[in-house]
Amino acid sequence: MSSSLPTEGDRMERSPDEWREQLTPEQFQVARQGGTERAFTGAYWNHKDDGTYHCICCDAPLFSSSTKFESGTGWPSFWDGVSSGAIRTKEDRAHGMVRTEILCARCDAHLGHVFPDGPAPTGQRYCVNSASLQFKG
Repeated sequence: MSSSLPTEGDRMERSPDEWREQLTPEQFQVARQGGTERAFTGAYWNHKDDGTYHCICCDAPLFSSSTKFESGTGWPSFWDGVSSGAIRTKEDRAHGMVRTEILCARCDAHLGHVFPDGPAPTGQRYCVNSASLQFKG
């Protein structure tokens, strides 16, 4: 990842009601409330087209198909984001676990979690909910 964090002017903030109007119920539950779709059910877990995966909420580019890999988990998995400023992380202690949550840096949409068991060159596995993404080929 190579670019800088978004500037204050790039931030997108909306009320929960505004997000509800824009998103489907599943997208809202996952992206705005930190939910998780069931494994092997999302639109992109087995998607192989070339292009870019954008945030479903604010359209920020997040992941490239060139970093997507088959992790066997049932969720889209990437070994890196499109830039260092696209994704932010925070500690997640929900469900009796300690994990690293990944969020869209522009609008704070919940994307999924990152784990240190991915392939080279980063060794990272960004495990992402399809409901948080929109693909553009």
